[in-house]
Amino acid sequence: MRPFFVLASFFLCAPSLVAQTPRAITVDPPRDSAHPARMEVLHIPSGGARINGVAYLASGAGAHPTFVLLHGLPGNEKNLDLAQAVRRAGWNAITFNYRGSWGSPGAFRFGQNLEDADAVLRYIADSARQLGIDTTHVVIAGHSMGGWVAILTAAHHPELAGLVLISAADMGRDAALPRDTLTAVMADNMEALAGVTARSMADDLAAGAATSQWTFADAVSGLTHMRMLVITSDDGLAPEGDTLVSRLRARGNANIATLHEATDHSYSDKRIALESAVLEWLAKLGTR
Repeated sequence: MRPFFVLASFFLCAPSLVAQTPRAITVDPPRDSAHPARMEVLHIPSGGARINGVAYLASGAGAHPTFVLLHGLPGNEKNLDLAQAVRRAGWNAITFNYRGSWGSPGAFRFGQNLEDADAVLRYIADSARQLGIDTTHVVIAGHSMGGWVAILTAAHHPELAGLVLISAADMGRDAALPRDTLTAVMADNMEALAGVTARSMADDLAAGAATSQWTFADAVSGLTHMRMLVITSDDGLAPEGDTLVSRLRARGNANIATLHEATDHSYSDKRIALESAVLEWLAKLGTR
């Protein structure tokens, strides 16, 4: 998703998150012949359809912590290098495409994205034995619009071990943009989406936000105890993440790490820094 605005932003960098490059960024783990790493294609039931997903499953016997990664709008940057790094670090990584996006059946709708995320979490719980998932250690992560989906999903899933946001976009707030402006934004973000026009996407987002609690502010009450990593960049969306963090800290959530990178919305020249921050934060989840 391309940023809606270009705004100056500053976010407190957490030096402990980027002290050194984790080994999993550059070194493959030893092969476990009995329980090798593998990839599974998933067909996840949601809303009467079966959406497409992929599970990058870590090597080793037993159940593994699991990282669910949500792409943005339309999802040209899927952060699969991050998914692979997470797997090398001993986590399963699961990605999927919302209904009506990138070949998943159906027509794309913003409200359905939220339903699809819930469906994926149900699927993980139901398939835990088959996929080797430790259901007590599931983290949800999202980039751009995927961050919005992850925030609203985590707000009613307190059982999640954590939430990672990468340049999260507050779609509920942006729904209030003038309709012509919103339509122009959608026209620039509709590749590989089925059953939509730029205008229908703008109307869909505005209608959903008018009848549902879709802003970051609406999710605050459900995130006051959630462990979080909030990463921002120079793409104009940092103030939205900054405001969310401030509100949560004011409500007593002291388990939020933050990092700002001077790069674009896709972290084009900060991929190693992005992966390092996420892996180091994941490694600390069990020690707090």
